[in-house]
Amino acid sequence: MRLMQVLEPSGGGSGRHFIDLCRGMQARGHVVHAVYSPLRAEERFVEELLSLDLAGVHSVAMARSPGPSDLAAWRALRAVMRRAGPLDIIHGHSSKAGALSRLRLPGRHVARVYTPHAFRTMDPSLGNLGRKVYGSIEKLLARAFTDRLICVSADEYAHARALGMPREKLSIVVNGVKTPPADLRDAVRAALAIPANALLFGFVGRLCHQKAPERLIAAFQHFAARVPNAHLLMVGTGEMEDAVRRQIAASGYAERICLTARFTGPQAMAAIDVLAMPSRYEAMSYVMLEAAAAGKPMVLTDVGGASMVLKDGENGVLVENQDDPERFAAAMLRLADPDRLARHTEAALIRSHGYGLDRMIGETEALYRGLIA
Repeated sequence: MRLMQVLEPSGGGSGRHFIDLCRGMQARGHVVHAVYSPLRAEERFVEELLSLDLAGVHSVAMARSPGPSDLAAWRALRAVMRRAGPLDIIHGHSSKAGALSRLRLPGRHVARVYTPHAFRTMDPSLGNLGRKVYGSIEKLLARAFTDRLICVSADEYAHARALGMPREKLSIVVNGVKTPPADLRDAVRAALAIPANALLFGFVGRLCHQKAPERLIAAFQHFAARVPNAHLLMVGTGEMEDAVRRQIAASGYAERICLTARFTGPQAMAAIDVLAMPSRYEAMSYVMLEAAAAGKPMVLTDVGGASMVLKDGENGVLVENQDDPERFAAAMLRLADPDRLARHTEAALIRSHGYGLDRMIGETEALYRGLIA
């Protein structure tokens, strides 16, 4: 098959998914073209994408927010499609690339696939007007311009149906991951000057409103004095980085909070004892999957996909999705108890199978073939 994958943001789970899908489809013998936007592209993402040696890697400036520049981006994307064609599948990832890659003029039909990686309307803080506007746009695009919309969890599928998207346009393909390396614990901790015997809570993700890093720092402040060996490792970059660094500096525990981008999420996973993700909304977080595959206990807010990797009270704690940090802090404090942490870790290791990358690639490939047929 001749495939084109299109993405606007490069960080976080959508970037990880994009790279994995491009690599996986090429390994199965397909011709893969990748389109990314340089406006928010992370250097590590671009380097990894170029290293895949795909049939083509194309740069199209796509802005995050809707605006006049979208017309120029759409025209540039159409030009790339013509040069790379003929194509069998065009697959857009996240809202901006998903919209631009699906809007089309009359002519030869090329199947359009869209993976939202969490609808904007899943954000509980969006407000009724925002939900109506974004929901109406997503519904229109799904009904009129989409051959198949891939949801990455049952929660995201249910949300798509609630927005009025037709059942026959929807499929569920749960994200898959490689099992993170298990032998980097000491090396990562030493490189970041984190004590070998520290109880290390970890956060991996974009520093943005969706991932709510400010919630986690506030929660850590609430219980850190009661657990002197507790440390917090935050891995990521993003538009909130300056604000997050200021919050860390003012927390009173800056010496026990490390914010870095020196390591990838899978590399950092080996160093942590507990994953702590206070997200406001998710579809199916890659970080949750990586922690589950690595056998790590978790403290998660009750968002999309969380119930697929976390059984509350067995391999971690599920927390109500709210800005008040006290409940999240209480959940972290529960896992600071050595006996309870040992039980949750044992349960997490038992549940650490079934999150494989090959399954996700295979199911996506079968979906492509079905659309072509």
